[in-house]
Amino acid sequence: ENRGVWPGVLGALCLCAVFNTVDSGMLFPQESSSREVKELNGLWDFRADKSPNRNQGFERAWYKSRLAETGPVIDMPVPASYNDITQDPSLRDFTGWVWYEREVVVPARWVADEGTRVVLRVGSAHYYSIVWVNGVKVTEHEGGHLPFEAEIGSLIRKDPTTPCRITIAVNNTLTLKTLPPGTIQYMSDRTKYPDGFFVQNIYFDFFNYAGIHRPVLLYTTPKAYVDDITVVTDFLDNTGLVKYTVSVQGATTATLKVTLMDKDRHCVASSSDQSGVLKVVDVKLWWPYLMHENPGYLYSLEVRLMAADERSTQDVYTLPVGIRTVNVTSTQFLINNKPFYFHGVNKHEDSDIRGKGLDWPLIVKDFNLMKWLGANSFRTSHYPYAEEILQMCDRHGIVVIDECPGVGIKDIRSFGNASLTHHLAVMDELVRRDKNHPSVVMWSVANEPAAEMPPAEYYFKTLIKHTKGLDPTRPVTYITDSNYARDKGAPYVDVICVNSYFSWYHDPGHLEVIPIQLNTQFENWYGKYHKPIIQSEYGADAVPGLHSDPPMMFTEEYQNVVLQKYHDVFDQKRKQYVIGELIWNFADFMTAQGITRVVGNKKGVFTRQRQPKAAAFILKERYWRLANETGILPPWTKYPCSL
Repeated sequence: ENRGVWPGVLGALCLCAVFNTVDSGMLFPQESSSREVKELNGLWDFRADKSPNRNQGFERAWYKSRLAETGPVIDMPVPASYNDITQDPSLRDFTGWVWYEREVVVPARWVADEGTRVVLRVGSAHYYSIVWVNGVKVTEHEGGHLPFEAEIGSLIRKDPTTPCRITIAVNNTLTLKTLPPGTIQYMSDRTKYPDGFFVQNIYFDFFNYAGIHRPVLLYTTPKAYVDDITVVTDFLDNTGLVKYTVSVQGATTATLKVTLMDKDRHCVASSSDQSGVLKVVDVKLWWPYLMHENPGYLYSLEVRLMAADERSTQDVYTLPVGIRTVNVTSTQFLINNKPFYFHGVNKHEDSDIRGKGLDWPLIVKDFNLMKWLGANSFRTSHYPYAEEILQMCDRHGIVVIDECPGVGIKDIRSFGNASLTHHLAVMDELVRRDKNHPSVVMWSVANEPAAEMPPAEYYFKTLIKHTKGLDPTRPVTYITDSNYARDKGAPYVDVICVNSYFSWYHDPGHLEVIPIQLNTQFENWYGKYHKPIIQSEYGADAVPGLHSDPPMMFTEEYQNVVLQKYHDVFDQKRKQYVIGELIWNFADFMTAQGITRVVGNKKGVFTRQRQPKAAAFILKERYWRLANETGILPPWTKYPCSL
């Protein structure tokens, strides 16, 4: 019996349309001469609402007093998923509302200066969030993986002597209308299940981690401030072109100074217009890793909002800018008019203990491993990753396919108008956040949807058209595992991205079928659509240290042979219309418990602890060979042993 979700959940979700708007910018918070940032990471008070309807926190208004006064609280680190922090199995698998709280001392100068905006920002929380400050609701947000914020200056100035008490309620319940979708299933047979027993059904193969996953912070701006910047780049011969638009809030008229600087902080172009085109002589283009001897070159676009007398600065914001172009033909993916071949990985934001929580040591380790591997790209499977990760990609020249949380759209009811409206809003938020990253070269609007269902054509036609309207400069795709002849959305994508697991989910154990079936797959898709193809997923599970010869499934040897047989076909087709290959997966990751998963998915070429399996060396040898064939490499990177 499927009775949906608890009334408390539904009551909150119906308010989302009021707040899920994209009227303003979502610039990444930064300190400058006019802005300050105060991180609120660390230990928060935490309480899960384990009442039968998960609604006690709202019924008793936990947000009106200190959380510790409502009942027992525990320490919870932020950012982190809460699931693996304690020894409580009911919290690991908890579905429903959890409550976070922290009291913050706000600097006195922020409170005293009414000309200072004070903004509370949450980098992401999964899935639905409501935020109160001193018992007053300031915002709510539907969807994990993307930031949301609220201006709270007037609230904290009401009583400057009172600490600023921030309460955040987070609900990880997934329904047919959420992204990703899910269902709540109640088990009513009392001969088998206890009273009130239910399960959260999901249609994706990774653990539904929950909590506050990215930093929470306060930041300030002046009353008149730079609200948003949009940059589109191009070049002609040796001249770079930076088309920009600046949005200003809090001022009826804006006087600006816009300066583009190189890495040495030398001015290369400037303007006083709110929008325009900056021309850069002898431009240094943004190039991918292993495609150029100077990858990831970034300029800085400094925007100064001047006071009315033009003698003093009211606000300063600096945006990194990479000058590059992206184009797609029927057989090629072009970056700066040069053919680019994706040799990369699929990833997850996933690791021991912290789950999906942002963790700098892990991020830096992963980038070192990707560069050691010779990977030039990855897909943010299956949701937007932290902005901090995209900033690393910009600096290191790692190319990104930026994917929204549209994974597991399998039920025909998830193709309805309510689902589509929310999906469009999520793409609004994603493009608004990531539009200026040079590393982002393509949007992915979904992963493995039921694209053969009749409603899928209208759904994806509308979604892709909308995304192209938001950003006409980047191609749009979704990731398919459907039959090529019945895929309703394929006619509307710019690049065909196909997932397949021959000799694993299909014909398990029969490695000999891979060359035939993979070749047929490519011929069918290209023959029908005449669009370039990325093998967006392929691979096999391998339990580290498990060996067999002849190879057997789940051994490292079997994973190796699967990769090698796929690679043989890639080498034939990349000379024609295949433009990339992304291994599934970079590292092992946690999943829900099930009979096909032994403590998670083991398709990583690295373990969850980031140690290499044998397949990592197969991939490393291949990726460096591909880089040496297609790139322009400095001498010290031509051979991976020199890293």
